[in-house]
Amino acid sequence: MKLHFCAADTPHARAAQRTLAGRYGQADVGEADVLVSLGGDGFMLETLHGTIDGPRPIYGMNLGTVGFLMNGYHQEDLPERIARAEPTLLYPLRMRALLANGEAEEALAFNEVSLLRETRQTAVLTVFVDGVERMSELVCDGLIVATPAGSTAYNLSAQGPILPIGASLLAVTAISPFRPRRWRGALLPDTVRINIRVNQPKKRPVSAVADYTEVRDISGVDVWQDRSVNLQVLFDPEHNLEERILKEQFEF
Repeated sequence: MKLHFCAADTPHARAAQRTLAGRYGQADVGEADVLVSLGGDGFMLETLHGTIDGPRPIYGMNLGTVGFLMNGYHQEDLPERIARAEPTLLYPLRMRALLANGEAEEALAFNEVSLLRETRQTAVLTVFVDGVERMSELVCDGLIVATPAGSTAYNLSAQGPILPIGASLLAVTAISPFRPRRWRGALLPDTVRINIRVNQPKKRPVSAVADYTEVRDISGVDVWQDRSVNLQVLFDPEHNLEERILKEQFEF
């Protein structure tokens, strides 16, 4: 098994990369059977985005903080662990952000697409689902569209629901909604196309963020799941992603 070790830019992760490469060899990234990502969830997202054009199975080991998308870090028997790991396919969201000048910028998000107010004033948004207006005026600090894999990240912090990894759903969660004050968000099929229009974009500017790609001063955004792109993430059988999502719902 040819492995390529990639590491976050931290002393701990870089040291682990040197140790593991010395022990198991460091294959060229283009020839590797599996990429081993060393860091936290943020670096796993970087690894996912960096391998879209040349997809390889990714096995993460946690050397960060939370490590929700990572396995535990152990140096021993790594090829054997990877061989028995269980694959999970992740499909990203595609964000098409519309600018005031009529141009558009696109980006992919494996966790979530977030719309965020840029100033002290709240954002005022109109939400369409498959071309049908579902909410004429949402006054809030922002809005999140999250995948199942991303439902335990920013979405959970904003009191959004946790989605099982196999659920064909997207979570739509408001950030600090003012009106409607008690709106709890929505669960939508992952086949829908969501359009969010920004009202008064000059007075109340809004940015759109796909994972870590930010587009500022938008007039609106389209979000949909891009099934033409998928990446395989490997998890130890005793600590797979579906089990983590299930476990998260019963921890306080």
